[in-house]
Amino acid sequence: MREKIVVANWKMNGSLKHCREWAAGFAELPKPQQARTVVCAPFVYLTEIGRLMMPIGIEIGAEDVNENPSGAYTGEISAGMLADVGCRWCIVGHSERRQLFGETDNRVAMKALAAVKAGLRPIVCVGETLAERESGATERVILRQLTAVLSVLSPKDLGAIAYEPVWAIGTGKSATPNVAQAVHSAIRQRVAQVNAEAAQTLPILYGGSVKPESAASLFAQADIDGGLVGGAALDPVSFHAIVMAADALR
Repeated sequence: MREKIVVANWKMNGSLKHCREWAAGFAELPKPQQARTVVCAPFVYLTEIGRLMMPIGIEIGAEDVNENPSGAYTGEISAGMLADVGCRWCIVGHSERRQLFGETDNRVAMKALAAVKAGLRPIVCVGETLAERESGATERVILRQLTAVLSVLSPKDLGAIAYEPVWAIGTGKSATPNVAQAVHSAIRQRVAQVNAEAAQTLPILYGGSVKPESAASLFAQADIDGGLVGGAALDPVSFHAIVMAADALR
């Protein structure tokens, strides 16, 4: 059985006060027995959340990474630096990076490769816009994004794939369980073409406005192994409820 993983993506939110209050609030709640819990936070808070959260069973990750190991890239952070401060995970290819910062499929692939070389587990995001969905291009777009990564990495090197329909991020809308499952199934089939064994164990997460009230029905689908959680992850109680929805399905 594939492990369940729930990942918090705080985006450009938070403060030292928030980090401390979040960790304290989560620590007071029942501990998940099986589901893996990860918090990906802004670079400046990674050391602090590692200090606060690793003792309570939460792993830490970054929201992005530069594809180069070092050099004259002012303001950027390398995978080696992330590993040095205790990160185990790193999100690459988030739709906001692709849309707002022009990241190409190839650059996302290079970031995933850099993460693996540094010992991090990349969470590779794929997803379509509303226009692409309405034109019937969902599967073509997602498999193009995924194939770029699979051209440089074996599926067994990935930490997870996250399907995040762009039209559902931060909008309050969420794909129905059946719609999400169909895309997750297509992703797993594509991975199986490269490595059938890895396809059976690779977690595929859903990341489109996951909320406590929708989590259980999403996670009950055959190919949905957890969530990449945005807004709801800023509140430890809401995030904990989502984690426990995954934990209950083990």
